[in-house]
Amino acid sequence: MSQTSAHVAPDRRALDVAVRALTAPDLAPILDLVAWPDPDAGRDDSGRPRAVLVADHGGTARLDADHPDGLVIAGRHPLPSTDPMAFLPYADEVANPSPDHDDNAYPFPWSRLASFFTDPRSPDVAIVHTAKHWFPEQGGHLGEHGSLDVIQSRAPFLLSGAGVARRGIVDDHARLVDVMPTLAWLAGVEPEALGDLDGVVRSDLVGRGATYVVGLLWDGGHPGSLLDLAARGELPAVARLLERGCALSGGAVAEFPSLTLVNHTSMLTGVGPGRHGVVGNVYWDRAADRRVVPNDAATWHLTSELYRDGVTTLFEAVDRARPGVRTASVNEMTERGSWASTFALVRAALSSGEAVDPGQAESAESRDFLSAVRSLLPDPYASDLVSHERCRSDDDYAFYSGIDLLGLSTVIGLFSAADPADRPVVTWWSQYTTDAGHHAGGPRSPIGLDGLRDCDRRLGAFLDHLESIGVLDDAVFLVTADHGFETAEESVRGSWSPALAAALDPLGVPWRDEGPGFLYLGVAPDA
Repeated sequence: MSQTSAHVAPDRRALDVAVRALTAPDLAPILDLVAWPDPDAGRDDSGRPRAVLVADHGGTARLDADHPDGLVIAGRHPLPSTDPMAFLPYADEVANPSPDHDDNAYPFPWSRLASFFTDPRSPDVAIVHTAKHWFPEQGGHLGEHGSLDVIQSRAPFLLSGAGVARRGIVDDHARLVDVMPTLAWLAGVEPEALGDLDGVVRSDLVGRGATYVVGLLWDGGHPGSLLDLAARGELPAVARLLERGCALSGGAVAEFPSLTLVNHTSMLTGVGPGRHGVVGNVYWDRAADRRVVPNDAATWHLTSELYRDGVTTLFEAVDRARPGVRTASVNEMTERGSWASTFALVRAALSSGEAVDPGQAESAESRDFLSAVRSLLPDPYASDLVSHERCRSDDDYAFYSGIDLLGLSTVIGLFSAADPADRPVVTWWSQYTTDAGHHAGGPRSPIGLDGLRDCDRRLGAFLDHLESIGVLDDAVFLVTADHGFETAEESVRGSWSPALAAALDPLGVPWRDEGPGFLYLGVAPDA
């Protein structure tokens, strides 16, 4: 599936009608903005659009390389701000949670949207929910992400350990595509091998010298809450790292959409979705004529099959530069090329017949597979590194607590080898309880904060182990996430589907809305 077909131009009349329907003022409480490739601008040889149009109910702007923040072509500017440092210090975000459109900011709109629309599997129109939109009947949560806006797109970016100057909080920002080149460079990959990436090496923040390079992802780990709790003494392991390094107050800006699989892949390949090919958690593949759901228990171990040609993961880059060194990917879907991999074990178990067939995404078989996985996980109620009350109140919290406990035992096991040559030079460990907690309650909610506290307890156990074997001072750490979060308001309900139906159905144009938010024109909803 690495090869993709050419872009299919949408019916121009249908496109214009759909955009008019979606930007009607009565949808403004639930629909933040829409974006689509400018059909008059064409594409370059890589398939990248030469311009992208963005609109809300008050105006339209054209984004291109010469106008990356947008040039108004009708009405007012639909992007009030593009400041990646908006809502800082953190007190400003707390004072204006889930801001209205006119108060919001949308960082790097041109580069993020242009990358997204480069892949032929991207939709004809991207529809962005408002921060307050609550859509549980379509799979939404009280805590949500996916937007182009700054808070849903902001992830932590903390560096600590060997080679990092002790600077505390630095008023700066990064991008998640900077993660791969920075870690690869720290692990010995030369800069010329990383020059074609979308991200850059953050050598201004860290220098070489560490024996061990460790990436720590807390899925959905809200950056403001993380740094605030650390300052309050409620995340002692994060504070321990921060004492030996620095964190960017503006965090790292995710690629669009600010969704899980998009940004796990972006940060570990150093390129945006238009180059790596994972354009969403769910989307339509026109060439294969099927719905693709990468973010499902049935498909996590197959993520690399979605990559476009030419993609290089962090682990592949290190292996090419230093053949024979060991790398490890723990509970991480972007793991191609790693010496030790959780999902490689899953694939081996499936190929040998030792595991239940996961079937198709969202199927009964995938649910059976998930149940089988649960039975193999550590019992979260038997661990003092887990909030048992939260497990009882939220099933996802309990499941991912077991996943994260398994991850902890795995990373400790990897660093228990007596011979240093048998330990991984590069280790990536993803934890997920933070995502479950924030989906359940949103940022600053009791369950969201407990998700951060639990991940910190497990991180502390890992740091204690490294210290006990005498290698803590030889390691460099990068702590990040795949996106931020905002809290929906239960009163802000509704769907844009009736408006699309009223506009498109009389034209006889079939359409499909995945997500919701990925609008494909000319594709039947039951295709």
